[in-house]
Amino acid sequence: MNFTIENLQELKHNQVLTQNDKMKKTSKKENIRLYNFGISAYKSHSTGKVTCPFAKDCIKFCYARKGSFIWNNTKKAYEKRYLLTKEPDLFKAKITESITRRKATHIRIHDSGDFYNRDYILQWFEIMRQFPEVTFYAYTKSKMLFDEFEFLPANFTVIYSLGSRFDNLINQDVDRHSKIFYSLEQLEKEGYINASNNDLKAIDPTNNKIGLLIH
Repeated sequence: MNFTIENLQELKHNQVLTQNDKMKKTSKKENIRLYNFGISAYKSHSTGKVTCPFAKDCIKFCYARKGSFIWNNTKKAYEKRYLLTKEPDLFKAKITESITRRKATHIRIHDSGDFYNRDYILQWFEIMRQFPEVTFYAYTKSKMLFDEFEFLPANFTVIYSLGSRFDNLINQDVDRHSKIFYSLEQLEKEGYINASNNDLKAIDPTNNKIGLLIH
């Protein structure tokens, strides 16, 4: 699976920022414009580089490595976006155009893939500061990388996902974090808020414990 810089330059705004069914429902219910940016899950299909460097337990049941995510056209779309992130100037230009043309109010970063290094995070920070009126949020297992930063952009909410190689870095009493459950009963018993059907629950300020039912 190989793509040229021209292929990346040709990406349209609706190919850069997308919406799945959950986001469409959330957007309609909450009267917002919620879009997503996703990259290849776990490993790049063209370079073999790991895109989820701190993944552990989730690798075996990752929803982004099954179902429609493994359709050839879908894999190509996610791979193009991953490769786009490796071209910083083009990446920022494409994201800027997409946010503007989509009139986005909320951006979820990564329904697939993760923050794979510090420089990539900094690219997103630059974009966030360019759009202070837009709310950005992300589930991530890359807490080790985020711990390098003293401050995060004010319009960015990070949710640390359990199931990583360094879960010990997550203070479950303080840090906003997410956990996968097999039943709603267990989710509620442990005091988590159910974000399975409404994506905005991930940034609900009333509860730092975000529960998700396994797909």
